[in-house]
Amino acid sequence: MTNIPAPPALLIRTDDVSSPAVIELLLDHLRNCQLATPPESTHALNLDGLRRPEITLWTIWSGPNLAGCGALKHLDAQHAEIKSMRTAPNFLRQGIAAAMLQHLLAQAQLRGYSRVSLETGAMAYFEPARRLYANFGFVACEPFANYIPDPNSVFLTKEL
Repeated sequence: MTNIPAPPALLIRTDDVSSPAVIELLLDHLRNCQLATPPESTHALNLDGLRRPEITLWTIWSGPNLAGCGALKHLDAQHAEIKSMRTAPNFLRQGIAAAMLQHLLAQAQLRGYSRVSLETGAMAYFEPARRLYANFGFVACEPFANYIPDPNSVFLTKEL
């Protein structure tokens, strides 16, 4: 019998959007969103947007390798928005997005939010994301915060 080493444990940490690996993943996220979505319907935050004080970004690591990221945006005392969920290409379909989403929901609860919402695309490209959110109990909602109705957007929410 051969001993196969276990994969490194996942580590989730708060990030300041300064490391080259994180910047590269986020720029890839922006490029892909812009390719899949008309400009007027693209709501992904740029790097400066993710550095704003109302945003907390977390990254998820497998050993030394960046596996994904996700952020919470403070909307008000009871409501937060999920932003910038992205899995690195080498980690797709390995549970990274689910681990990050679980972390974001736990952080939202710790911060006292009673509701978490998000906007994602309505196009086929975003189907895996919509399926993930549905699996975690997110349901369709009206546009929130500064969003307006948009046929290219799907708005989802979850009560905590």
